[in-house]
Amino acid sequence: MFLSVLRLLPGLSLLVLPSLALAQAETPAISPADSAWMIVATALVLVMTPALALFYGGLVHRKNVLNTMLLSFAMMGVVSLLWVLLGYSIAFAPSANGLWGDLRFAFGNGLSLDAPYGTLTIPAVLFMLFQMKFAIITPALISGAVVERAKFGAFLVFTALWSILVYSVVSCWVWNADGWLFKLGALDFAGGTVVHVASGFAALGLCIALGTRKHPGAQPHNTTLTLLGAGLLWFGWFGFNAGSAYAINGIAINAFLVTHVAAAAGMCAWMLVEYLAERRVTAVGAASGLIAGLVGITPAAGFVGVMGSLAIGGVVGAACFYGIRLKHRLGYDDALDVVGIHGLGGVIGSLLTGVFASAAINPIVAESLKDGRLALLGKQALGVVVVGAFSLVASWLLAKAIDRTLGLRVDEAEEAAGLDVVTHGESGYALIDDLAPLGLDAEPSATVR
Repeated sequence: MFLSVLRLLPGLSLLVLPSLALAQAETPAISPADSAWMIVATALVLVMTPALALFYGGLVHRKNVLNTMLLSFAMMGVVSLLWVLLGYSIAFAPSANGLWGDLRFAFGNGLSLDAPYGTLTIPAVLFMLFQMKFAIITPALISGAVVERAKFGAFLVFTALWSILVYSVVSCWVWNADGWLFKLGALDFAGGTVVHVASGFAALGLCIALGTRKHPGAQPHNTTLTLLGAGLLWFGWFGFNAGSAYAINGIAINAFLVTHVAAAAGMCAWMLVEYLAERRVTAVGAASGLIAGLVGITPAAGFVGVMGSLAIGGVVGAACFYGIRLKHRLGYDDALDVVGIHGLGGVIGSLLTGVFASAAINPIVAESLKDGRLALLGKQALGVVVVGAFSLVASWLLAKAIDRTLGLRVDEAEEAAGLDVVTHGESGYALIDDLAPLGLDAEPSATVR
């Protein structure tokens, strides 16, 4: 009954990717129902960035909790402005070369409250706002790899450059109707390559450029924060994936369903392999597994059914458990396993999208499958390789350039003292012990608030 009513709402017949919407000719009227859903979905995706701050903050030493959380939180300010000024236009304006959009939408030009975006049934401004939240969280994900050793200001400079030169460009490739990967037929429903592969390989580039921490924390200082953050990420991810249908329709409902199933499968798979390997199940492991499942299903959410999502979540959850162990063998210091979860999970999820994508779920898959399943897998693999390599190399070059000019890494004494006090003059828990290394504990009234 409910689905029958939903089928009567405007927008069901529209194909769901923003880039595909650009390619259609007929311009529909704005749908209040679709617009209302997209306002909610946009808010849900924004919640994910402070949720990520909680998730990351609980995993570090308490002397770095504020700095770690602020590295994510600040993205809501910095990237929002950059997106309106330039990033959105590079990503979603018409492109003559398939690599980046022109500047017709720069500085907020050409955005309408009354006209829809392409042939979607939501206003252009609302589409821009929804995509802004993706642009915000992606560099926030990267920060987890270099916490406890990166300079706050220098990382913001890196973020500003990376958002324009990497994220916006990759978005054009994958989601713009003129983008070369979109025209090729590569599938990415909600950001497997654009968000997770790009951020995971950017994190690897930064890790290589910065080197290892001198004083890594042995244990997460507040696992309860991490669990709270993971739960809020799960909640917000429904806006992330189901919102990428851009309408209240069957594809949105399917995306909601498979997102939940994949998260559950990822968590259960991680707990199982962790128990088999270590004879215990950890809270951090369970939280990491559900995030891995969510990462894996992101590119596939609008293209696969329930069993496909169960397989994707389970495979990615188990694979990421073992994948994060590679950093110890390879010698890079990925502090919060951004490479092992978002990078590896994004790669596997993007490839498995090619395995399980079905035209019965979403009709656009038929076009991508016109040359056969193996051809689609090849397109998915090409997208992963090109986006990953581009993000890795560009991020390493940006990190090296910033390190040589501004300095990207704190010195050993500052790292030992903790970045909360050194950088921000604050302590996450207002504990005098945190200020002692800098000799700032003489006046308790000045430090305890």
